[in-house]
Amino acid sequence: MTATIRQAHSSTFDANRDDRKTAGIMAARAKREKGSTPVTSFAEARQILRSTSMKQGGGGAEHFDTSNPDHAPVFFLDGAAHRKKRATIARYFTPKAIANRYHIIMEQVTAEQLGELRRTGTGRLDLMSFDLAVAVAADIVGLTVTDRKKMARRLAVSLSAAFYHQRNYLGRLYAVITKFFNSIDFFYNDVKPAIRDRRANPQDDVLSHLVKEGYSDKSILIECMTYAAAGMVTTREFIVMAAWHLFDNDALRERFLNGGEDDQFAILQEILRLEPIAAFLYRRAEADPGVADQSEGESFYALCLRDANMDEAAVGACPHALDPDRAARVKANGSFLSFGDGAHFCPGSQVALHETRLFLDALFRVPGIRLDRAPDIGWSDMLQSYELRNAVVTCERG
Repeated sequence: MTATIRQAHSSTFDANRDDRKTAGIMAARAKREKGSTPVTSFAEARQILRSTSMKQGGGGAEHFDTSNPDHAPVFFLDGAAHRKKRATIARYFTPKAIANRYHIIMEQVTAEQLGELRRTGTGRLDLMSFDLAVAVAADIVGLTVTDRKKMARRLAVSLSAAFYHQRNYLGRLYAVITKFFNSIDFFYNDVKPAIRDRRANPQDDVLSHLVKEGYSDKSILIECMTYAAAGMVTTREFIVMAAWHLFDNDALRERFLNGGEDDQFAILQEILRLEPIAAFLYRRAEADPGVADQSEGESFYALCLRDANMDEAAVGACPHALDPDRAARVKANGSFLSFGDGAHFCPGSQVALHETRLFLDALFRVPGIRLDRAPDIGWSDMLQSYELRNAVVTCERG
């Protein structure tokens, strides 16, 4: 049966087929930064990402003080300083760390979440997946001395902005105030206790390293928020999006459940190719990168990830169709540019893939599991990414 499904998915699709679920909101809400030149070609975007003459851009990178690179987040660094900083955190994202350390956490939290799901017969996918993502990222960072679920609630409020535009003035003001106070609560109730603990009892985590290197509390908070946005928020959306596609496609779900780990990863990466969470990556040119003619005002590039991931020259025919055999056929990295490329390629990509694979493999084996309510799709103007909320799953009560 699996071979039949594989053959069906590797056949030619209808040229008009479009399996994307977030194309509409991307078209309506995605907005690149002013002054940026859009890059939609996969080859050109990848060349820019791999260019040593490019610097990190967007997200305030050009305004961030990197005069002391040892105490600046890796996201904002380039060149030798970036390579040095990247090397210090590389051990937290190795296959060995994933297998020997994070898999245990993933299995424990997944068992907790699905146990509660079986007990009540219902659950929200965004809350379940965020709890898992917070647990894993918190262990990597070292935010492990306070209540995880309370910390997750504080971070969820601080980092969420998807449905902000739907509120009236008073509603938006209330949201801003709530986000501000939740950020303060996160610092004093989660980050500060962790700093005190790691000073007294250093562990093998990012925060212990930062404390040892003499980072200020402000710098540590910035690091923690960076890991929260990159490791917790994006993984939550990835899990919910992948689950949504699998719930809606019986053949794909059967292939996922019957396939080995590599086949499951191929399915997940193809979903992420179709539905990259972030809309843009930005780079600034120090010199001519050799990818396009540059005139005044055209050295700031907005790499349009979704367009690049749909470039038929790189991904093959019928780019809007979900085809798990696509990457193997064109001999490419399955996620294409969804995790970036070059020096700033997402260090936690394998952690996210393992989290998502493990959780969904267990979720779809729950007796009677079904999607009772599809998620609401929102858009974060702050992160230029989609958010999925209120997806409800139900099952047989155990």
